[in-house]
Amino acid sequence: MAMVKVMLVDDEVPFVETMTKRLTKRDLDVTTAFSGKEALNALAGNQAVEVVILDVKMPGMDGIDTLREIKRLYPLVEIVMLTGHATVESAIEGMKLGAFDYLMKPCDVDMLLGKVQEAAAKKRQHEDKILEARLKEITTRRG
Repeated sequence: MAMVKVMLVDDEVPFVETMTKRLTKRDLDVTTAFSGKEALNALAGNQAVEVVILDVKMPGMDGIDTLREIKRLYPLVEIVMLTGHATVESAIEGMKLGAFDYLMKPCDVDMLLGKVQEAAAKKRQHEDKILEARLKEITTRRG
């Protein structure tokens, strides 16, 4: 599988720094954001992001609001929610709104990596299907 482009969104700077190092070591291309608004701005400038790792609990625009907005603007981007014990309900709500999956914090890097790869594979399958459908449409029109 080609290198997966991910965005890590969490307001805890040390967590983001540690996770970025660990995920980069595992051949992921990592972009970071420290708030929902920052994540949306970064996505606007970087259409290549395939998977967003999104913390549920953030000040201001929380993970659920951010998820809603990402799904509205970039429906194919897959989202893995990160949640603490207190916010499990929110993570389940996130799944209903189209999140790919959620993991409890602190999360195991290899488990997170697995989820990210599954999510990226799903996004790539979706894109292939859309491409196939478009090609069919073009070739059918010519007939």
